[in-house]
Amino acid sequence: MNFLLDFFGHSLHLWISMAPYLLLGMLIGGLIHVFLKEKFVSKHLGQMGFSGIFKATLFGIPLPLCSCGVIPVAATLRRHGASQSATLAFLTSTPTTGIDSVLATYSLLGPIFAFFRPLASFVAGLLVGFIASFGEKEQTKRPTLKTFFNDSFTFKGKIKELLQYGFEELPRDIGKWLVLGILIGAALSAFLPENAFGILKGYAILEFLTVLAIAIPLYVCATGSIPIAAALMSKGLSPGAALVFLIAGPATNTVTVGFVYSQFGKRTASLYIGGIVLGSIGLGLLLNTLWGYFEKKVELLTPGSEFLPFYLKISCGIFLLTVILWTNRSKINKRRRIKEMDYLFFVPDMTCEHCKMNIERTLKTIEGIEDFQVDLENKLVKIKGNVSPESIKEGLERSGYTPIFQHKMEESEDKTCQYE
Repeated sequence: MNFLLDFFGHSLHLWISMAPYLLLGMLIGGLIHVFLKEKFVSKHLGQMGFSGIFKATLFGIPLPLCSCGVIPVAATLRRHGASQSATLAFLTSTPTTGIDSVLATYSLLGPIFAFFRPLASFVAGLLVGFIASFGEKEQTKRPTLKTFFNDSFTFKGKIKELLQYGFEELPRDIGKWLVLGILIGAALSAFLPENAFGILKGYAILEFLTVLAIAIPLYVCATGSIPIAAALMSKGLSPGAALVFLIAGPATNTVTVGFVYSQFGKRTASLYIGGIVLGSIGLGLLLNTLWGYFEKKVELLTPGSEFLPFYLKISCGIFLLTVILWTNRSKINKRRRIKEMDYLFFVPDMTCEHCKMNIERTLKTIEGIEDFQVDLENKLVKIKGNVSPESIKEGLERSGYTPIFQHKMEESEDKTCQYE
């Protein structure tokens, strides 16, 4: 019973501590989404050499994209002529941090991590890009494709887009991983014995390799990794080892590595993983060195949430929970009649809610489409209208996806579908 009470107490503490900063991060993420369009990023990142790597890394740091959400953006950059090294640098720096996760990092891990995490993301992105540049052949510049974003939004339209992205798409995308991260962090805090990692004290490399063995196969977003890292530190893990987890956890997962392998081959995928491993270990050692240099001052690891009034944290926690539950509400056993559709496409690289909403935005811009349905679970896109499948395929490719035309659907009044 005591363990369950401890688990509940740790879960509540983690949730209300992160909530104010997450809500602020979602607002800033919405602003970035509205005013920093992907076409602008593509224009400045489609360069060969160090300049492309540097810009790709720098632009990726504030973008609030998860490990899945970054893939179609990276694919778009590649199609616009971005080099292999710039694409991999972007894939490394973007999911390992973001404006929302930096604020959440400050809320649980204190100022030194809030400063060091984006710095580490920047260095790791440069390192991976630099390693990938060896032996890279110059790519023929492809003509810039017409973007599918609408820059002619009115002020009211921009506010609506900001709120939709910041407080609907983002929480829908990271919500379940955030909850999972908090539950794992609370379980580690409640059930692991004190100083569980004390046996590794003094063996930094062994400690880092142990963390990497956990982080590399684990799918966790930049925000969801924070409560886990905080819990591991409370059990004796060094700050440097926690940083290794914060870098390697979000940057490496089967989806991202599979994308790198499919786009660039086995050698590049190996270099990508190797670059992240080397970079995270080096940065972890540097953080531990700096931690010792500052004489392990406790205030540097004092969570930012400690300075906020309790009523504000509780209010933000309730509001954040409401937002996540609302945006992730399920439609269990709700049968809906499917309108007649003309074409069916399979989109294998549609992996998350961010992908789904990107595709929906794209379909709204294609002339001739009367209606459409995007089935994320089965990776299917169903379309009705006076439009050719080639036009649909071209539009989806512009948004960074690889649609596969299945067939022209048979007309039927009896088609129904089960929505989960």
